Amino acid sequence: MSSRELASLHQRWTAYQDLPELTNHWYWRPGWRADRQFYTWHLTFEHQAELHHLVTDVQRQLNLPGLDLVPLDGLHLTMQGLGFTDEVTNSDIEAVVAETRRRCASLPPLELSLGPVDPDAEGIGMLVRPWDRIEHLRATIRDAIGAVWQTVPEAAGGFRPHVTIAYSGSQAPTAPICDRLNAFRHQPPARVTIRQATLIALRREHRSYRWTTVATVPLGE
Repeated sequence: MSSRELASLHQRWTAYQDLPELTNHWYWRPGWRADRQFYTWHLTFEHQAELHHLVTDVQRQLNLPGLDLVPLDGLHLTMQGLGFTDEVTNSDIEAVVAETRRRCASLPPLELSLGPVDPDAEGIGMLVRPWDRIEHLRATIRDAIGAVWQTVPEAAGGFRPHVTIAYSGSQAPTAPICDRLNAFRHQPPARVTIRQATLIALRREHRSYRWTTVATVPLGE
């Protein structure tokens, strides 16, 4: 584990143990509402049996008040947003996808590990590593967007790769959750191979994130 990843995990665990209660994740961010969808690039985790087994094992212990468990088909790693679907034209989507496909053709698939558990006030995640490979893919996607638009949405900095397995659904106390999570702090991670980046139309639905796949871009095509 790199020093950045180790430092982040230690810092977040320390902060979580000092946290008296959760922060409800499901407040409406600017521009969001129930009938609106958002174009964003994600990594998704279909057919990843090793990861699904680990997440299922951890989630069995997290069926606690205040936590909304993420279904296995809802696991995702947020990479880069584009904009709300009612504000981005189909021609721009086609151009961004084509440029992303061209640039990602030379990138190898991502070999990643997920784990151990990595909590914060709004949810329980899995630490993802190595960060540098994900950051390189994100930079490639941002460069592709920049070839189509003059301004790339969202900041380049402040990105922390993570995969959430449970969102905080209320201001419940953290102590019972900490007690459960301690058993998983040193559990071996799951290995995954990511062979594509996915452009989705994301929506919020019944205290979960669901999406429609718009395009997939192979890595190392």
